Parts: sequence; C-alpha cells; structure tokens
Amino acid sequence: MSTETEAEPSALDPLARLLAERACERLIVEFLRRLDLGDPSTVAELFTPDGAWEWPQGARRIEGRGALRDYFGSRPADRLSRRMCTNILVTVDSPTTAAATSYFATYRVDGYTGGMLPPRLPANVGHYEDTFRQENGVWLLATRSTFLPFGGPTERVSA
Repeated sequence: MSTETEAEPSALDPLARLLAERACERLIVEFLRRLDLGDPSTVAELFTPDGAWEWPQGARRIEGRGALRDYFGSRPADRLSRRMCTNILVTVDSPTTAAATSYFATYRVDGYTGGMLPPRLPANVGHYEDTFRQENGVWLLATRSTFLPFGGPTERVSA
C-alpha cells in the first residue's frame, strides 16, 4: 500500500494545480503568438536554458536557448504565418513539473508583401507533446516534440 507524498499530483493544492495548468497553457499560446506576431527569436526565452525542440519523425533536435534563438531567428523575413492551437490538455505531475498535449494547424506562406491573401489549406496539421519545469517560480518549456501527420512545403506567393 502506497501513501501520497507532496510530489504526487493528487496531493497538490487545487489552486496551485489550477495556476500551474494556466501558466503552462499560456506558454503554449505565447509560443505561437511570438512566432506569428512577435519577434520569433524571443521564443527561446520560453524554454529552460537546456530546453529542446524536436521532431522525432525527422530526427531533428534543437537544444539550448542559444541554438533555439538562432533557429527561430532564422525565419524568413517575408514569411506570413498563423497557427491555430486547440485541445490543450495540461497534466501537472508535481509542484514543479507538468506535461501537455495540444493540436495545431499552421497556415504559412513565404514571399508575403502585405495585404490579404486568398484562403488556403494549412501547411501543417499535427500535435505537440510538451514538458514544463518551474524554475525560480516561473514555468518554462523543457521540451517540445512536434508530430506532423499532415505536412507539406511552405508555399511561396508571387508579388
């Protein structure tokens, strides 16, 4: 027979659990906002210093804030993207760790010069599997794994 300890999720204070879930949900949404509407290189600040983003199906992995900053900062200047994220399910594992799954669709083109474009299908549809760690009272992404069952190249629009 086992007894619950403070590290077990069921022992967490309900308010602490709710606040942790909300902080992790906000990180997921802030990640997308920074990529689409902000400065993409600042996405790296949402990760722990040793954080990593990986695509298991393509054997790609970017690890550490510096490498993440370089990766996100290398986004083409003429790229227009909008990401839709839904079905966010956060599970708080302990007072300082959590995990989440969320679904996304990415609409993206290169060569954008302004104005409204005709509707198009998403470039990618998939899901993220994230882990989070609280460091110095702040929740951060520790890992993000991207799974793309539907994906294709980024369309280039003509001027």
